[in-house]
Amino acid sequence: MGGFVYSEVRCMVVMMGLILMVMGVNGNSIGVNLGTQATHPLPGNILVQLLKDNGITKVKLFEPDPYALKALGKSGIEVMIGIPNDLLAPLSSDMKAAENWVAKNLSSYVSSNGVNVRYVAVGNEPFLKTLNGTYDAMTLPALQNIQSALIKAGLANQVKVTIPLNADVYETASNVPSGGDFRSDISDLMLKIIKFLNDNACPVTINIYPFISLYNDPNFPVDYAFFDGFSSPLDDNGKTYTNVFDANYDTLVWSLQKNGFSNMTIIVGEIGWPTDGDKNATPTSARKFNQGLITHLSGGKGTPMRPSGPIDVYLFSLIDEDNKSILPGNFERHWGIFNYDGTPKYQLNLGLTKTGTLIPAKGVEYLAKKWCVLSSTANISDPQVVSSVSYACGHADCTSLGYGTSCSNLDAPGNISYAFNMYYQEQNQQDKACQFPGGISAVTTKDPSAGTCRFIVQIKRIGLDLHGICFGREILFHMECFKHPRSVIEAYSTAWLWRATCRPQPGCGRLLLAQRRVEDRLLHSLVVAVSFWQHIGILLR
Repeated sequence: MGGFVYSEVRCMVVMMGLILMVMGVNGNSIGVNLGTQATHPLPGNILVQLLKDNGITKVKLFEPDPYALKALGKSGIEVMIGIPNDLLAPLSSDMKAAENWVAKNLSSYVSSNGVNVRYVAVGNEPFLKTLNGTYDAMTLPALQNIQSALIKAGLANQVKVTIPLNADVYETASNVPSGGDFRSDISDLMLKIIKFLNDNACPVTINIYPFISLYNDPNFPVDYAFFDGFSSPLDDNGKTYTNVFDANYDTLVWSLQKNGFSNMTIIVGEIGWPTDGDKNATPTSARKFNQGLITHLSGGKGTPMRPSGPIDVYLFSLIDEDNKSILPGNFERHWGIFNYDGTPKYQLNLGLTKTGTLIPAKGVEYLAKKWCVLSSTANISDPQVVSSVSYACGHADCTSLGYGTSCSNLDAPGNISYAFNMYYQEQNQQDKACQFPGGISAVTTKDPSAGTCRFIVQIKRIGLDLHGICFGREILFHMECFKHPRSVIEAYSTAWLWRATCRPQPGCGRLLLAQRRVEDRLLHSLVVAVSFWQHIGILLR
């Protein structure tokens, strides 16, 4: 969209994850995303109990992950199951493929596991400008085929279809909501989709990210992203806008109204604020935004165009994901209101429990209280340090290092130690994971955390992780192809070899996603290495 009010483009790769929706007070619904792209996900029973303890009663998966679906079975939690973009092509061209998908991923879990499926999300932000029309021709046919398959399976009354859309599908030339309409290049397509959803009593789902507006535009007014009031409110023919959320939401309302769909149900599928990985991503700002949003919507209040509400909103996200793509930015791994281990990051009142705050996960088991750090006898000028840090950050999450992050207070040895420890913990504290070349690393039982920088102790990983639960070839891919590459170049070459051997056949989508995650990590290792040594250079001057 044009202007700072509407710069809401979220450049994302396809990802797996869960969106969990909880009923807020007085009619509005407040939800949170729970991603599954973590190297050490919480066990299913602990996760489900965490949801229940915090009053969360509705769940959305971005794909039909067996691990999550089995855990959610007979829990009473309602489920929305997503279909990744890479499945849109076969589902759009083959009705039998759609029927098979519904039978395998919906009917079987509903009948055998007691999963309360309510929605199917067909694709994820398929019309992003950055995708250059890749999925334009196939999204509507896939939507129609899935709906037909639901009817044939006798599930159409229980399960509704929708498409999670990025807010860049609409725009305004006048910089106010009343000028809103669907993007000109996809206008005809959007109207066909909206009509189909409306005819089948299905909602429109939209993702709104004020943080991304601030991240992409340094001139974006910070106060306008929050809910505490804005010194220069926007006036739109007597309707006043003091925050970008209301303005963005009402631009969609106007877009629908102008085209004859004034009563269309709208779900805000993703909205939130990260806590690390960028100077504007902090726990304080995240709490300010999320609590502000919840308070803003409390009492059943809506927006200037729909003042009586209710508004269904899904916070992004529940738990951090240390294996998520960082192509949009390092903040992508830090959207959770809970840490990786289910502990709350900050005080947040969802309005769903008597405690008035988040309740931590119970029964989480941790590895031993020990950390991998730079050896006291090591020389940071040792050439082995450069390659070791690059390797560590290429196989673990180092996005808390850098300018404006939670670990920006560390000195040079501290930065190196953080990288070593993240790899050590990701590798489940195996002895060999803290044996970097030249004896430059050592294990310690003294917590090296400093200030806002937390040196984690990882949780125990029980059984197979979410990325390898049903795909033997993918497990082999993770365990052998990329276990100990001798160099970044070798690993990158192997990644491309894997892509060449993994054809886009049924069942191969997750393998490609896994391969892309590895490539993301390799790219991340190079980026971190450059920025890291620039930082070290500054410290040593």
